[in-house]
Amino acid sequence: MAEAELDLNSLADDDLVHQMHDDLYDGLAPEIVEGTNILLGRGWDAQRVLNEALVEGMRIVGIDFRDGILFVPEVLLAANAMKAGMEVLRPLLAETGAQTIGKVVIGTVKGDIHDIGKNLVAMMLEGAGFEVINLGINTDAERFIAALEEHKPDILGMSALLTTTMPYMKVVIDSLKEKGIRDDYIVLVGGAPLNEEFGKAVGADAYCRDAAVAAETAEALVLARRMTAGEDP
Repeated sequence: MAEAELDLNSLADDDLVHQMHDDLYDGLAPEIVEGTNILLGRGWDAQRVLNEALVEGMRIVGIDFRDGILFVPEVLLAANAMKAGMEVLRPLLAETGAQTIGKVVIGTVKGDIHDIGKNLVAMMLEGAGFEVINLGINTDAERFIAALEEHKPDILGMSALLTTTMPYMKVVIDSLKEKGIRDDYIVLVGGAPLNEEFGKAVGADAYCRDAAVAAETAEALVLARRMTAGEDP
């Protein structure tokens, strides 16, 4: 009962940030919005609120999801709470020109209409600081390529839940090769029937077994690519 009556405004900054991690974990969107506004009102800039309160909170959620402590419904609640906080921060981040980690185009491949897992990956990527363009379900090679040309992302993410639609990932990757743009993008694949061997066979850069791994892999590969580019301009 005492927890329900907690006055977020009465907490010191560090305590408030830890409370926001707990509230994010519990999927409490109104509390996340309130905490975000309190920190902004205390002079925190939007980037600091994003990194210390929201991204760090989602990192904790991601670890427990990966380790089987949290499950999809809880993570979706946490991601929706994160989204509520992001709605407060997004206009402020845009004003300051804050840099995201990178940009991702993601979609479920042609013939497949499953999107819960893919949406979870998209939310975890947003939580990790990526800008995500979510193309939805039943996405063909032409639509993926059009999105890549329009948005110029760092990463292309493809998802499939049906064994019959998995091979379409190779169709998309082959289309990128034909256009001579395969090496311009990091390609990540995922979905229940996939495995690492399949990822290699279709020519992806990595297979991600769940949303938490996808966020970690995306961050690591983008940073590695930027370091390489920096060393060899």
